[in-house]
Amino acid sequence: MILRLSWLLLAATVRAASLSLQSPRFTISTSDATQLRSDTLSLTKKPEPLTLGATDTLKLTFQITDNDEGKGVQPHQTFLRFYDKVSGEEGIQPVRVTPGGKAKFELNMARPPASIPPTTQNPLEVSLILGSFVHAPAKYDLFNIYLPASQTPAEHPDEASFHVLPTIEHTFRPEQKLPPQFISAVFAAAVLSPWVVLIGLWGKVGVRVPHLFSPSIVPFTVLLGGFEVLLVWYWVDLKLGQVLLYGGMLAIPTMFAGKQALYTTGEWRAGRK
Repeated sequence: MILRLSWLLLAATVRAASLSLQSPRFTISTSDATQLRSDTLSLTKKPEPLTLGATDTLKLTFQITDNDEGKGVQPHQTFLRFYDKVSGEEGIQPVRVTPGGKAKFELNMARPPASIPPTTQNPLEVSLILGSFVHAPAKYDLFNIYLPASQTPAEHPDEASFHVLPTIEHTFRPEQKLPPQFISAVFAAAVLSPWVVLIGLWGKVGVRVPHLFSPSIVPFTVLLGGFEVLLVWYWVDLKLGQVLLYGGMLAIPTMFAGKQALYTTGEWRAGRK
């Protein structure tokens, strides 16, 4: 029993009602309602291509009927397809159909719809597409039509951003040329020469620091050495903010240690110690 019902449902699906197109007719008129061309469309043979001027209007009328019952029906979807076979551009225009299946479409070239694809000197193939949940889909090739050529659209401000950009090629600078070793040696000797002079003069006059390791002098000397270490550390790793922070922390004890060292040195020179 179930198998028989399945076969019946399958047969009903195969024999779904179909749609037919009745009385398709077109009319071309000018802006002052002068009729230029009017004819009935054949579903087996296309007419001579239609031509519309810049102000002409095309009127297309037809009725959709049920092929079995012969009465007018309203499909769920009805479209006119405008297709440029050369460029591949197409446009889909919905068509309003009454519950009785009657439809009317107007194409006014003075105000063409946005669904019309860009036009050139090539004709557009116009076909009617019908879709329904209860009927088999249908498509009818109606006619070819020549429309005025489209104007070139204005270039979008971001048009250049969507074009292919040139390949990025990295250019590396040549390696820095080092000066000759002789020139480097001359400048190195010029930098070190003051130290040579200083050491030579110290050798003649003698370096006398009898109180360098005195308990009153050593803290100041150590803190000065700390500043030197901080500068070297800044050159190697630290940032400026860190140097200012650490330098401020060292400055306070250095100030008191220096004041004590100066006071002690003055006492020594006055012969009080």
